[in-house]
Amino acid sequence: MVTHVPAEAHGDERGALISFVEAQRGAVRRSVLGLTEEQAASRPSASELSLSGLLKHVAETELNWLRMAQRKPNEKQRTEDTWGDSFRLVDGETIPGVLAFWDSVARETEEFVRSVPSLDDTFPLPPAPWFPKDAEVSMRWLMLHLVEEVGRHAGHADIIRESLDGKGAFDLIALEHAAD
Repeated sequence: MVTHVPAEAHGDERGALISFVEAQRGAVRRSVLGLTEEQAASRPSASELSLSGLLKHVAETELNWLRMAQRKPNEKQRTEDTWGDSFRLVDGETIPGVLAFWDSVARETEEFVRSVPSLDDTFPLPPAPWFPKDAEVSMRWLMLHLVEEVGRHAGHADIIRESLDGKGAFDLIALEHAAD
């Protein structure tokens, strides 16, 4: 199957987790292949989601989780007033710019995950109605959550792209390989 995700080496849990996150990232990235900025910003359904907006959202979401795990401030932290901007390109943002930003976040995530002493190391979750009080999660949980989060939005991207021009995931994989 063309979407098989190989582990880097038998028993390499970190490598496997990184590979699965990257596979989901690839699905979202491929969703904008061959589209204009206008096509990627369009909303072909009742949903307010667009492909370029999903791309930006998953990149910023990964950065947010990375900064929580690193216990560093998030330079792109959203407020209630700017939350909607995490789902659309604004102020001259472009798909190539968002892709480059996400690539840098992905590299930093991989470097961080490979550098932590143990995947069992934890970090606190921020106070929020959807998190348990005083909860902590592990680095393993972080990576599994990124698989879930990016994968959920990859599914959204599949539906939006098919609504735009009929291209499904396998069509986009073939398009990506033809461009290589």
